[in-house]
Amino acid sequence: MPSQQQGADDAMAVGTTVDLLTETYRAHYRSLLGLAALLLDDTASCEDVVQEAFIRVHSARSRVRDPEKTLAYLRQTVVNLSRSALRRRILGLKLLSKPMPDMASAEEGAYDRLERDALIKAMRGLQRRQREVLVLRYFADMTEAQVAETLGVSLGSVKAYGSRGIAALRVAMEATK
Repeated sequence: MPSQQQGADDAMAVGTTVDLLTETYRAHYRSLLGLAALLLDDTASCEDVVQEAFIRVHSARSRVRDPEKTLAYLRQTVVNLSRSALRRRILGLKLLSKPMPDMASAEEGAYDRLERDALIKAMRGLQRRQREVLVLRYFADMTEAQVAETLGVSLGSVKAYGSRGIAALRVAMEATK
């Protein structure tokens, strides 16, 4: 009895041999491919999954202690790799379904530049306080109260300079069209 137990322990320590794994792979390649085909939709992916399963089980063959379970390990690895491939595809489809940001054409970029240059020229034509209020309010994104505190003027003055400045900008920008 002890010698049978010793033989079983030796077999468990060795794991699946390369020859047994290769033989199992060759004998069951088509059925493994069919399993992957049921889970995936294209032949190339199925073949990739089955080959990757063989590579993974081969590198972990020492953990397959019962040689009779080699096929089960291969099947489970095919299933797991197929699931991973599907998850990657789903993630890819989610990312692709998001619309790509619109890219400005060269003409649009040139037009934007001209418009920006016209705005800068119009801003230079404003009174100093109007320009300061508009820059702080709209370009520095400050509240009217923050602008008043920064410039040391009343809130009413900020509102007055701002509205007069915008009116003057409208006139100047209309003149450039």
